Amino acid sequence: MFNIEKEISFTIFGEPVAQGRPRAGRTKTGHTVLYDPKKSRDFKNYVRLVASQYKPDKLIDCEIELIADIYRSIPKSMPKYKREKAQNGLLRPITKPDIDNYIKSIKDGLSGVIWADDKQVVSMTVRK
Repeated sequence: MFNIEKEISFTIFGEPVAQGRPRAGRTKTGHTVLYDPKKSRDFKNYVRLVASQYKPDKLIDCEIELIADIYRSIPKSMPKYKREKAQNGLLRPITKPDIDNYIKSIKDGLSGVIWADDKQVVSMTVRK
């Protein structure tokens, strides 16, 4: 099993943002470059900002078990009978974006702040 040396736990408030598809652009010299969409980039920066308050003295450089609960706001268009179920946790979102796109943004935001690289994550439990 896992040897838990240190546990870091914190909450990132606000609406979660899924990792968007990379956008392509050109430099002044004509080279093609890929970049994150602004919304994804801003969310990753927000994750870095929040995580920096909990960062360890030294970046974690061993295997990591990541547990994430992602909460989305309930759409206003949802019918009242479904809204009540959602508020009580009986109805969970099965719509886009995919759960793996949410976790990509979070893992990228934590890289270089909590751990050296997201390749160190060897186990994940993610719920939305």
